[in-house]
Amino acid sequence: MSPKFLLAAGAAALAAGLAGPALAADADAALDTPVAPVEVIAPPSVDRAERPVKTESITASTITATVNAVNTEDALKYLPGVLIRKRHIGDTQAPLATRTSGVGSSARSLIYADGVLLSALIGNNNTTASPRWGMVAPQEIARIDLSYGPFAAAYPGNAIGSVVEITTRMPDHLAAGLDVTGAWQAFNQYATHRDLGSGQVSGYVGDRFGRLSVWVSANHLDTTGQPLSFVTVTQPSGTSASGTPVTGAIADLNRTGAAIQVLGAGSIEHQLQDNGKIKLALDLGHDITASYQVGLFSNRVDATAQSYLTDAAGAPVYAGALNIGGRLYTVAASAFSNGVYRYDETHVMQAFKLASHKGGAFDWEAIASVYDYDTDRQRTPTTALPAAQAGDAGSITDMAGTGWATFDLKGVWRLPSNELSFGFHGDRYRLVSDRYNTSDWIHGSASALAAASLGRTGTVGVWAQDAWSLASDWKLTVGARLEHWRAYDGLNYSAAPALNVAQPEVTATHVSPKASLAWTPSLNWRVTASYGDAYRFPTVQELYQAITTGVVLSTPNPNLRPEHARSGELSLEHGWTGGHARVSAFGEWVDDALISQTAPLVAGSTQLFSYVQNIGRTRALGLEAVAEQQDVLVKGLTLSGSAVYVDARTLSDPAFAAAVGKRLPQVPRWRATAQASYAATSRLTLSAAVRYASRVFATIDNSDPVTHTYQGFDGYLVGDLRATWRLNDHVTAAVGIDNLGSDNYFLFHPFPQRTVLAELKWTL
Repeated sequence: MSPKFLLAAGAAALAAGLAGPALAADADAALDTPVAPVEVIAPPSVDRAERPVKTESITASTITATVNAVNTEDALKYLPGVLIRKRHIGDTQAPLATRTSGVGSSARSLIYADGVLLSALIGNNNTTASPRWGMVAPQEIARIDLSYGPFAAAYPGNAIGSVVEITTRMPDHLAAGLDVTGAWQAFNQYATHRDLGSGQVSGYVGDRFGRLSVWVSANHLDTTGQPLSFVTVTQPSGTSASGTPVTGAIADLNRTGAAIQVLGAGSIEHQLQDNGKIKLALDLGHDITASYQVGLFSNRVDATAQSYLTDAAGAPVYAGALNIGGRLYTVAASAFSNGVYRYDETHVMQAFKLASHKGGAFDWEAIASVYDYDTDRQRTPTTALPAAQAGDAGSITDMAGTGWATFDLKGVWRLPSNELSFGFHGDRYRLVSDRYNTSDWIHGSASALAAASLGRTGTVGVWAQDAWSLASDWKLTVGARLEHWRAYDGLNYSAAPALNVAQPEVTATHVSPKASLAWTPSLNWRVTASYGDAYRFPTVQELYQAITTGVVLSTPNPNLRPEHARSGELSLEHGWTGGHARVSAFGEWVDDALISQTAPLVAGSTQLFSYVQNIGRTRALGLEAVAEQQDVLVKGLTLSGSAVYVDARTLSDPAFAAAVGKRLPQVPRWRATAQASYAATSRLTLSAAVRYASRVFATIDNSDPVTHTYQGFDGYLVGDLRATWRLNDHVTAAVGIDNLGSDNYFLFHPFPQRTVLAELKWTL
């Protein structure tokens, strides 16, 4: 399905002459938290007209007053039940973890901005498949809505975990702003002691000229993060006098409890990022609006490494046969050079939307989007440091040409006793990942092709959902989604070890039923029971990954089956003047879950490898509590918080019996947030918050008992502070601290320690 087809389909929707009114308001106001008004905002999407489950939200004014938000994803940090794995300011690998899925399951959640997909559904991981948050600048945000689970027919099976919808601003009068932000982190871990700084400048201007609204924004970020990796070697059992004597290594344990030596730090990233956005909205009359947006995201990374090792002359040492404390270690050239790289990416996103928003019996909208990896190139040395620092042999991984295109046509028809919504969806994802050899990893051109992974997937689907008012206090919502999925043009190539395999085309067709029953016995109480089926189809990276098996490469399973989730939730909500509370019990059962685990590639073999497989069945059961109260004890003091308990386990795993009964990787048993915000005066707001999560396991068989080490997963308790002062009608200043207690914790990578932020915002 080509981008031209998607845009043509949007034009066809216009030619059809569909017309109708705008959306109904959100569900019962008595059960929703009051929010500050937003002056300029884009029209909401049609599928927001009727939600079968509760939605948690945050507005721009609340973000400005209470959240230390340097990047867009920061705005979600206190929303219930989710975690953004953001490793440092400007991190482009920041997936969303949900109540039932961990940070390595990026394809189990959906992130949209004005109906345009930001989730990178080319993979299901926390690296190349992380959401493209950088396509939205923080000053664009009008509000963010978060909903849980696959209970709405309007969303594909990737909504197993949650759906995030970012609504951005559009002007109805002249608007302009300039934001300047600075941040400073003192990082200390092993022998790395660094003061790390970040600076960001953002600006926007917009206006309305008759029927035309225009928004232009730009954002520049210069940031340096803490090390993302540490170089370690396993301690040998015997002693030896061989090897070059070196000092500086630090003894520790790895996550399985084995003795290791920490030799240094790597992946210390310096990033220069730029975001640019142009949005146009044209009123065509008859309450029909056409809008177009184009976004550009540019990221340039220079990553370095630090060795703790020195020889007798005091010179740093990076590789070779080394003697540490009377034991012989062989340190490969790649040990440090893998943490040194240069990365250059330029991504372009375009979207066209045509919508009717009159507010009567019928609404509709058509959205077509294209996301393109125009440049996506990483250069890494393959020879040892320090010689490689000046340029030497290396590799170039090029993902240019990767991208996706989507098209959605949605409608809602309102009758006296029910509301029928329906739609069509089409998408196409393309993976292009080529790795070349080069004689100079810094400036050299690509030479011979060393490896390649190519593939495409596409989905077409139709859905319908009907919300019936059975009586004054009962509402039944039923729906279904029919999807046909295809994976094709898969190719895996490797020069050495030799591999050149054209993968077979695979298809799947599934129907996902949905149902929700809501009882509202009084204005302030509501009970909702929801059920949803969802099929999450494999991504191109999961299908066409290449596994090294000594001297051979293979693709373990290009015929992965879709994972099938059955999810249910029972929630009780109560609202009152100035506050609300919700308690939800939820469950999720997934057949053929797509999880990376260790198993033989060949039946009967004892050699094990880690790769994505279909796991027999997993189960997650949990409870969530959310509450907020305004004007607690004194006027202006708002307290809010959430807590989630989850028991997530593997129930069946024929390929790896040791995993059965164990906790699912990367899903904490407990997660909680609490926040206090005090409007001390009409101009000064003070806020404090805590974020907590219990420890998790990294492995499916829970064989990693040590948490506080590189590649381990700690529990953490992090406190944040913020003070926002509106100096006058145009200037606002803020200072904040993230991780006030400088909690030193790992979520595979070391995470930021105490970080101080300062902001100055000017608005017209």
